Amino acid sequence: MPMPNRRRILQSLATVAVAAPWVARAEGRTVRLLVGFPPGGGTDAIARVLAERLKDELGAPVIVDNRPGAGGQLAAQALKAAAADGSTFLLSHDHTVSILPLVLRQPGFDPARDFVPVAGFASFANAFAVSARTPARSLGEYVAWVRREGGGRGAVGIPAAASVPEFLVRIVAERNGLDLVAVPYRGSAPMMADMLGEQITAGVGSVPDFIENHRHGRLRVVAVMGTRRIAQMPEVPTLAESGVAGFEELPYYGVFAPAATPRPALDGFAAALSRVLAQPAVHERLTAMGLSVGFMEPAQLEARERAYRAAWARIIAASGFQPQ
Repeated sequence: MPMPNRRRILQSLATVAVAAPWVARAEGRTVRLLVGFPPGGGTDAIARVLAERLKDELGAPVIVDNRPGAGGQLAAQALKAAAADGSTFLLSHDHTVSILPLVLRQPGFDPARDFVPVAGFASFANAFAVSARTPARSLGEYVAWVRREGGGRGAVGIPAAASVPEFLVRIVAERNGLDLVAVPYRGSAPMMADMLGEQITAGVGSVPDFIENHRHGRLRVVAVMGTRRIAQMPEVPTLAESGVAGFEELPYYGVFAPAATPRPALDGFAAALSRVLAQPAVHERLTAMGLSVGFMEPAQLEARERAYRAAWARIIAASGFQPQ
């Protein structure tokens, strides 16, 4: 047997052996999966898909514990305060872990000190979408419509203040000479409700937030982040194609635990998540939501988070935004 394959197999067996005692102890215990956004949004839907399968892999109930508010800040603070016994985890995208520490003077948590990465499982693209009320079929057409109908003024919904979507709204406005106000919501679900109810004509959020309504024509995604178009919506151009470069770094989804959580608990959960992601039905469902699914080891997730935060630190500094 070639050494690299033999080494990987031995490492996998070692991980299973270490994780097994924690998995056994987890039986009969409820595992909480903290989510910093309300039910009905993209992150909540993703968490519920994984929780349903994780309970079988862990041999324990897995509940999604929604702690909406402040862009995931409340959920992150709850993770920091949780017992480090392997019963509480945070499922989060980039905003809570990478962006909040850049835009808040006192977020109430320090990811490097208070959290430990467990595993990553996907990347995704943020998107600019318009309501069915507008005639726009592209970002350029939306800009022209705002100039024509709103005198250059408009409102764009965002799922959280001081977020990547807010900075995207700022840059779209600046580069096109518009006066666009970013209107923060408590998550994507209420933002989409207002878009579908035609209370607001545009919004920026994740592709998982928008994709089903886009498919059914209830709203239109007109541009996506990244270096290339996404497979689930190949007709939608990238922001760079639409004249707004600088949004090529894609955000991620990951799971985090309190810093002092025992290694067997971390390895046990990561192994269970890896098995869940390998299930074709789960992979297909998450992919249909607009995710690029791929398991990341703790070190990979940590490196991805650091690189993402560094990229956005430069963008935020260049925007002149001052931490609040």
